[in-house]
Amino acid sequence: MDMIRIAVVEDVDEYRNALALILNNTPGLHCEQCFANAESAIRELPRIKPDVVLTDINLPGKSGIEVIIELKNRFPAMQFMMLTVYEDDDKIFHALEAGATGYLLKSTPPAKIVEAVRELYEGGSPMSAQIARKVVDRLHHLKPEGGENPFETLLSEREKEVLDLLRTGLLYKQIADRLHISEYTVKTHCRHIYEKLHVTTRGEAVHAYFDRKK
Repeated sequence: MDMIRIAVVEDVDEYRNALALILNNTPGLHCEQCFANAESAIRELPRIKPDVVLTDINLPGKSGIEVIIELKNRFPAMQFMMLTVYEDDDKIFHALEAGATGYLLKSTPPAKIVEAVRELYEGGSPMSAQIARKVVDRLHHLKPEGGENPFETLLSEREKEVLDLLRTGLLYKQIADRLHISEYTVKTHCRHIYEKLHVTTRGEAVHAYFDRKK
């Protein structure tokens, strides 16, 4: 099992320390470092290069969203998950547009946070149920008059191939064999597909893309 290296950006001492303890007591997870503000995270994350960053939105000084804006383009392999109390539309979609690939509420049970970290690392986009519903609702309003697919030019040709094979129910390894690429590359394509379509599951991606083509 790969060791998933994690950093936490959280200004509430008790919550930050409890989260680090949970992560470090979970096999396969290791909390590399914690930060109490965005500025120190922006300075140090390029040095430690964690696999996953869990960040609150509301921080003293710069926000958690600004952490993503500063670092995501420079370090695309670094995955960011918001862990926050905010569930209003503006903050959700601002975070996703900045490059977050997961969004959990702080009310999420510890076991679910651990599960979400693993899912994020493996190519998924975990979200709390309330957040996922808001994303799907927004998605339903994207369909323009005339029924044209708003995502037709959003995905690359390879991403369309991967999504088409996902629709048939193939596993990542089977898709990799079919396209003569690595399983890691398939996971990367899936992550990009989910990010571009603002969805969190295979079924939502298939619905978002192919149902718009009918």
